[in-house]
Amino acid sequence: MEATTQQNIIAQGTKIVGDIASQGPFRIDGTIEGNVKTSGKIVVGKSGYIKGTLQGENADFEGKFSGKLILSGTLSLKATAHIEGEVHINKLAVEPGATFNATCSMKGTVKSLSNEPVNAQSTQAQSVQSK
Repeated sequence: MEATTQQNIIAQGTKIVGDIASQGPFRIDGTIEGNVKTSGKIVVGKSGYIKGTLQGENADFEGKFSGKLILSGTLSLKATAHIEGEVHINKLAVEPGATFNATCSMKGTVKSLSNEPVNAQSTQAQSVQSK
């Protein structure tokens, strides 16, 4: 069995205080106070709550989060989601009704447009010189 195919589940009524590191995906319906780091997907159910730092690839929230959220992929917020704190992501999807009270920075890939103005200027310069 590969560790990345096994889902970690924090059940409703469970409270963990401390740091968690895993290679596999997470389903959180309980409470975590601390830092969670995974290379897998994080799903926080309606009764789920994370207070601390969350690092991962993609996350789907129906529950609550308070702290620092760092994702290399997409953050999806369902209508029942409540997010507060600092968010660093690549993409954001928000359903109507979600609460998103956070400072957010998106680190998407931006295509460089520096070649276009340079080519236009060099073309204009050439036409001026030829007259």
